[in-house]
Amino acid sequence: MVGIVTYGAYIPRFRIAIPEIARVWGANADDITKGLGVREKSVPDVDEDTATIAVEAARAALVRRPINPADIGAIYVGSESHPYAVKPTACTVGEAIGATPCMTAADYEFACKAGTAALQTCMGLVQSGMIRYGIAIGADVAQGAPGDALEYTAAAGGAAFLLGNDDPIAVIHKTCSFTTDTPDFWRREGQSYPRHGGRFTGEPGYFKHVQGAALMLLAQMGTTPKEYDYAVFHQPNAKFPLRVAQVLGFSADQLRTGLVVPRLGNTYSGSSMIGLAATLDVAKPGDRIFVTSFGSGAGSDAFDIEVTDAIASDGFSRAAAPSVEHLLADPIYVDYAQYARHKGKIVMQQ
Repeated sequence: MVGIVTYGAYIPRFRIAIPEIARVWGANADDITKGLGVREKSVPDVDEDTATIAVEAARAALVRRPINPADIGAIYVGSESHPYAVKPTACTVGEAIGATPCMTAADYEFACKAGTAALQTCMGLVQSGMIRYGIAIGADVAQGAPGDALEYTAAAGGAAFLLGNDDPIAVIHKTCSFTTDTPDFWRREGQSYPRHGGRFTGEPGYFKHVQGAALMLLAQMGTTPKEYDYAVFHQPNAKFPLRVAQVLGFSADQLRTGLVVPRLGNTYSGSSMIGLAATLDVAKPGDRIFVTSFGSGAGSDAFDIEVTDAIASDGFSRAAAPSVEHLLADPIYVDYAQYARHKGKIVMQQ
């Protein structure tokens, strides 16, 4: 059965507090923090982008388990902030981890669910026997225009999952998707920042698709929310995943471990995948994890995952790479001017 053989995550150390952004735009910090449930967000360093984040996450995955890079037959990187419009990020990752030249590589885009779409592709390739291992990565240095509502949460980070059927630490029992043409969020070619249709963001965007995919998976598996130990939903803020969990019948306790958005912000394609990584950091053999991503445009991918004994075996070491909790700890805070420079919103003249 196809499953997760190893995984890794990367989050930049820099942070900006939500009140600092609110101060610059004359907004009420308390209202924004309370409304979003987010206290701060990660900020990339001046030389960090989706490619460097994806490479670091992939390297962390390979540190945890001794996998021969030559056995990796596919690398897919999901993001909406690839550094090049024409040149795959996935090729850079493959070269950096020593997986080239005998691999297939491609970049995916589907707003915030591009990483989970890459997971599904790797699942299919492994299950068909075309490849032994495949790496699926969700990473972003998320964009938000100055003063826009997105700027309060658009963050940086990513996670990588190596899939295969050789003694996986977690098997993926099933996956399904729910997709429609819903224009709740978009960015045209050449535009620096995305736009959003505010009244479409919750309904019929996020909630319709997350519920649609989640209910479909529960029906196909014949399970109920109470049968899962953990649940991870796409987390553009802290309110949406808690609300959809309640509607579906999941508890706040099931979400708590993977709900990293209050200290991280929304890493777009990395959002639900970092939440899954945080859950795998503490999960025990036999634990079941329910995951549902969301990408504007719009669609959701849902997964039924069960942790195996391999996660506690000598062949796998969680401690060999930083946990999500470790990556969130000991941040370096920046002010808005430093943040704007790090994000390329202001550029030094040469």
